[in-house]
Amino acid sequence: MNCIIVDDDEMSRTIVKHFVEQTQSLNLVGVCADAIEAANTLQNTAVDLIFLDVEMPEMTGMELVKSLNVKPHVVIISSRTDYAVEAFEYSIADYLVKPITYARFLKAVERVREPQDLAVSGSSSDLFIKTDSKIVKVSLKDLLYVEALADYVILHTNNARYIVHSTMKAIEKKLSEASFIRIHRSFIVNTEKIESIEDLSVVINKKFIPIGASYKDGFLKRLNIL
Repeated sequence: MNCIIVDDDEMSRTIVKHFVEQTQSLNLVGVCADAIEAANTLQNTAVDLIFLDVEMPEMTGMELVKSLNVKPHVVIISSRTDYAVEAFEYSIADYLVKPITYARFLKAVERVREPQDLAVSGSSSDLFIKTDSKIVKVSLKDLLYVEALADYVILHTNNARYIVHSTMKAIEKKLSEASFIRIHRSFIVNTEKIESIEDLSVVINKKFIPIGASYKDGFLKRLNIL
């Protein structure tokens, strides 16, 4: 996973950098001394994971997270605990309190790397996602869209996203409700969540999702267009 470190404390950056270099699954692509530098880095570099401090000058870590349209996984590393509630409202992967140990750092990385599993629901209106040591129910009415990611899919809701080891074809079978339709080889959308259609893209929750040429006619026929 490509990762960056964002912290205004040089010692903290050095420690986390050392931990990253010891972790085979991580590839360090940037070390930033503040959130503004990180925002610029994220515009030009593909990043899967951010190790992020909270309290920084000019822009805080949480302000950085809120500003991102495409959100990588985020692990907060902070000397304070009072930001934890706010952090998890934004689906932060983990929250580490300084000083951190390598064992705790590695646990956070494994939490990000471990895919979640999709379970068959007993109801056609729900999906059950196995995440960590629990199973979470995801109501289909809350599901915005599904995005393909190599051998995985990402289920996006307003409040969270779930990475599932599955194929798009398998997901299509589970999303049997009439409101779901595949509009691209990499996207299935909930038609009830569509805000508008602009320039061959569907807009859901302010995200522009492309409509594939081979899916366009079938998709438009499904819509109730006046």
